[in-house]
Amino acid sequence: MTQKIAFLASDGDAAQDALADLTRRYGQTAPEGADVIVALGGDGFMLQTLHATQDLPAPVYGMNRGTVGFMMNAFEVDDLPARLREAELAVINPLAMTATDVAGSVHSALAINEVSLLRAGPQAAKLRISVDGRVRMDELVSDGVLLSTPAGSTAYNYSAHGPILPIGAEVLALTALNAFRPRRWRGALLPKTATVTFDVIDPHKRPMMCDADSRSFRNIVSVQITSEPSVSHKLLFDPGHGLEERVLREQFE
Repeated sequence: MTQKIAFLASDGDAAQDALADLTRRYGQTAPEGADVIVALGGDGFMLQTLHATQDLPAPVYGMNRGTVGFMMNAFEVDDLPARLREAELAVINPLAMTATDVAGSVHSALAINEVSLLRAGPQAAKLRISVDGRVRMDELVSDGVLLSTPAGSTAYNYSAHGPILPIGAEVLALTALNAFRPRRWRGALLPKTATVTFDVIDPHKRPMMCDADSRSFRNIVSVQITSEPSVSHKLLFDPGHGLEERVLREQFE
């Protein structure tokens, strides 16, 4: 049975050239009617595609036409239907973020990689951290803090010296960004079921912004984050090159 494939591409020249080649060879189907969605670009475009198609039944298979491509497979025009049939499935849940700003407006977003809270002025941030309603740190002085999923642990979290988490781990990584007090505090591992709250201390003097997979909100006073099990993102990878293998490989390079 012929697979119905929806090809989506970023605006980059390499991705657009790949889109033309692949649709000419394999045809094009609307994402709503596709058996599989093929995303052409880099990791940023893959995140966009996963968010845009999260309510569709088709899994997403990425091919790298961007820069890093951690969430992508190698690009090759030939034998794509066979690769899709043999691909391995990985299912990940995003984080659900609810942020309140100084005007009292509430902003919600899902994050596949991480939610970060970042200083937006010259002075260091002062944050209070609560887990499941209990204050765990009265005051963190830093450039900010982030909460990462296992899928996002090799991205911003890793650059901030946070731990790499196996994809199947039922934990989240809480990582400080340039912590000043407590000196060099780098964070904690939390259960996936935890609800984490960041309260901004003196938000007018020390303004903060929050970011969920590159969607930003400014002048934030509090952020609540929890894993969202009702949303499942389905990714396809070539055998032996799935997220689990890539996470392991990152730790030995």
